[in-house]
Amino acid sequence: MRAIQGFALLLVLQSLGELLSRGLALPVPGPVVGMLLLLVALNWRLVREPVAACAPFLLSHLSLLFIPVAVGITSYLPLLGTYWLQLLGVIVVSTWIGLAVTALALRRFAPPPDTPDNAQTKEAGRG
Repeated sequence: MRAIQGFALLLVLQSLGELLSRGLALPVPGPVVGMLLLLVALNWRLVREPVAACAPFLLSHLSLLFIPVAVGITSYLPLLGTYWLQLLGVIVVSTWIGLAVTALALRRFAPPPDTPDNAQTKEAGRG
């Protein structure tokens, strides 16, 4: 029952995001606004616990969410045939940019590893 409540909350937040995006003529898609609303709403236990109960189910069936995208791509096959090289370039460059940003964020925000030298320095009171 908790998972169904979590799924309903996700749908409500996405719908609210869509309403806000269209109603305020925002340049951001509704699902993105819904995700921002979810980020804020996860601070409350009444939202966090049902969504946490729903998450394993959604993650285990994540591959099903790509089917509509794959079907939609087939309607653009002539366009893909024309611009395949540019699209490939954009995909490669954006993937590398995403990896670089992730690596920089990890380097910036991850705690330093406890190496044997570092651990000994901490124990001696020098770190």
